[in-house]
Amino acid sequence: MKKKMETDSPSGTQSLLRGLQLMELLSDYANGCPLARLAEETGMSKSTTHRLLQGLQSAGYVTPAPTYGSYRLTTKCVAVGQKALSSLNVIHVSARHLETLNIDTGETVNFSCMENGRAIMINKLDPTRGMVRTRAYIGQPLSLYCSAMGKLYLAHCFRDRIGDYWESHRDEIRTLTKNTITELSAMKKEIQEIEKAGYAVDREENELGICCVAAPVFDVMGRVQYAVSVSLTLAKLKQIGEKTLATKVMTAARRISEELGGA
Repeated sequence: MKKKMETDSPSGTQSLLRGLQLMELLSDYANGCPLARLAEETGMSKSTTHRLLQGLQSAGYVTPAPTYGSYRLTTKCVAVGQKALSSLNVIHVSARHLETLNIDTGETVNFSCMENGRAIMINKLDPTRGMVRTRAYIGQPLSLYCSAMGKLYLAHCFRDRIGDYWESHRDEIRTLTKNTITELSAMKKEIQEIEKAGYAVDREENELGICCVAAPVFDVMGRVQYAVSVSLTLAKLKQIGEKTLATKVMTAARRISEELGGA
């Protein structure tokens, strides 16, 4: 299907938009795309397409591909994209999605990041309807073995070296409640369940009476650098239903992931 541009734009703007259109189209062709195909896809003449490609090439964004008459993007596009990603304020990007989740559930909403192998709480929204407020605070380090968001990081960031992590943090891993997972074999099974379900649950493992459901946030490289969770009482979780709440949390996490360029 041809992707034609508006014809009533000012000439300068039209050229800019057409050039950007070519770059977006070339991003679908890792090995390059023939000039004729680019012209057909954009609905432009071959001469116009060639002129724009020459301009992009002189700016360093496009280069001839190995196949004669074809073009591909350069790594300069990657550099620009990485700079754009690094300039994103993740708190700002995630804010409206966390607020929506907070209003929808009425419960405490948490947002954390992975930093130097540790989970850090970087945002928290108090419940809008529930009366129970958790002890968590912004800046708080989270234990990975006994929190929902922490277990997500174990599953995604430490899966292939969970044994090493468990051994190096042996002094930290201790029984906090009757539900706390302190055995490596049990945690490996838990990680398998997390991978299967797509979310993690703290079932009174850190504090009796308090549960948490968390979902991962993916960045453009497919890494889990952030996580979203909802904390609430066990009674309220039973009332809402684990899967129902998990769906809401995963939806918020997915929307944040999309804004960060992740899947």
